[in-house]
Amino acid sequence: MTHLTLPEVESLARAAHEGQTDKAGRPYAEHLAAVAEGVRARGGDPEQIAAAWLHDSVEDAALSEEWLAAAALTERTKAIVGALTKRPGEPPEAYAGRILATPGALLVKEADLGHNADPRRLAVLDEPTRRRLTEKYARMRALLGLEEEPG
Repeated sequence: MTHLTLPEVESLARAAHEGQTDKAGRPYAEHLAAVAEGVRARGGDPEQIAAAWLHDSVEDAALSEEWLAAAALTERTKAIVGALTKRPGEPPEAYAGRILATPGALLVKEADLGHNADPRRLAVLDEPTRRRLTEKYARMRALLGLEEEPG
């Protein structure tokens, strides 16, 4: 089977998240692009970069699990997207465990957390939200065994 190219995956992800914004009100595709670039900068391969573009698509209901299962993507890319998809009510420890157990997923999650915790992104949020998210991201980094982001 021929797999989607990275430009095709990017176009698909941008279309799937069309009209969605992040907590700061920015177009959601900016976050996806930043995570994909973060994966590339950390030495990620094309399968991981594809997963970066799609990492929130199932969780945010932009695309369905059925779509992902049938998509022209490698099994590794699908597994990484699946690992990064939080389940409703799932404890952070279980989520972190699934990421650690999935080859290639940790690097994508590290890029995701790096962008989520970017002080420039957090600066536009109100103080309680900023504090809550900063603690949440730090806890997930600790569960994943990641060093603190250089600040």
